[in-house]
Amino acid sequence: MEKWIEELFSVELLEKAAGKFGCEASGAKKLGDFENYVYEVHKGDTPYILRLTHSSHRSGIDVEAELRWVNYLHENGVNVSLANRSREGRLVEKLEAGDTCFYVCLFDKAPGKPVRVNDPLFDEALFKEWGRVTGKMHRLTKEYKAGEYQRERWDEDDILSYSKYLTQEDAVIIEKAEKNKKELQKLDETPEIFGIIHSDIHSGNFFYHDGEMHVFDFDDSMQFFFMSDLAIPLYYSVWWKHGKGNLRERSEFGETFLKAFLNGYLEENSVDEKMIARLPSFLSLRDFTLYSVFHKKWDLTNLSEAEESLLSGLKERLLNDEPIVSLDYQAILTQAKG
Repeated sequence: MEKWIEELFSVELLEKAAGKFGCEASGAKKLGDFENYVYEVHKGDTPYILRLTHSSHRSGIDVEAELRWVNYLHENGVNVSLANRSREGRLVEKLEAGDTCFYVCLFDKAPGKPVRVNDPLFDEALFKEWGRVTGKMHRLTKEYKAGEYQRERWDEDDILSYSKYLTQEDAVIIEKAEKNKKELQKLDETPEIFGIIHSDIHSGNFFYHDGEMHVFDFDDSMQFFFMSDLAIPLYYSVWWKHGKGNLRERSEFGETFLKAFLNGYLEENSVDEKMIARLPSFLSLRDFTLYSVFHKKWDLTNLSEAEESLLSGLKERLLNDEPIVSLDYQAILTQAKG
């Protein structure tokens, strides 16, 4: 979290936020503070997830739009964490903080546990379920009517203003990133391939319980091509599993992952063959996005050894046009169709 936002946050604010939803904050457990403040709080013995979003990160309409879509998915049988209403009957509560504010919401805590990449459960059965849940979300979203509560488009994201966060030292990367963005902007947007997506379904944003996935953290949801929700799981799974490996090692695992993922996805939704061929562009977008995010969020003058290694490795790949994986996507799709 940016330092100036940290200075606005306080224990008193947390207690007031929890109270809006009838929860106790005395034993609150902090779960995250990268883009939002996220805490586990309780009503009696029941755990909930309390999230405080600063107004510099999202507007109130953005947050409301996210929660309405999440609850739509929940109502239609997708394992997502329900957004609860406050004591006043609102999905989103607003708390003033100086000249700014925090938007507060409360989610059910998902059952199950996380599955890390070195866990024996991180296998093809999980990858297939991952794809199935993603496919179901996309199929249902084609029928979703957002009304006035629209999430922002992908290309309205501030982090894609690359020149804002990167210097002329990265002029070559900025040029490549802008080209990638323009290529994606030229694609036709139809309800069959474009709608609201989660945009961040990696293994840190779901729990696994009795063979089923329970998805949470929809903060990055946006209007974008469904294909991006296939690219993100592939990208992070490869990166976290074989990030220090070479392209061949990453690609071998990537093929295994994607085939199983598509096998599950196709149980719930179709895959456009022209769009699967565009998957490399969506993977590249994640590279450029992360590079920009790291420059925004990290103190570049005081990087840890791990951060320095991560940033330099990503920069080297971008300069050398080395993808996270190199795969025959059409062949993998054909195999997944069986």
